Amino acid sequence: MSKVIHDFNDIIRKLRKDLFGKGPERIHTVFVDNMIISTLYGNLTPTEKFIAGTQEGKEMVHTARTRMIQKVYQKAPPDGMEKLIGAKFVHLFSDIKLEDDIAISVFLFDRSIEHKGGEVDGAR
Repeated sequence: MSKVIHDFNDIIRKLRKDLFGKGPERIHTVFVDNMIISTLYGNLTPTEKFIAGTQEGKEMVHTARTRMIQKVYQKAPPDGMEKLIGAKFVHLFSDIKLEDDIAISVFLFDRSIEHKGGEVDGAR
């Protein structure tokens, strides 16, 4: 496993744990050109799963999850991310499929970072 990807996944996991009270159980990350694409499995807390039991609850959890994480990244990337990647963070695109408890995040950087990683599954 690439150390850079492993360390990147740890940054993502810690931020989400601090923000939502639970980090993803598993992260699969790939580096492509100037993007890092991470698929996150096992994100939801028991409370979020309960709330998502209704359509209105699903919308509330989906909105909270996607907007909160995007707002955090709009302020600044997590500590150490840009240094680890060696590029300036530009934007985060994020979504979650509540039914399957899978989220995806696409991190956009100011230049190509392909040489850094490859492809890795980061289970913990």
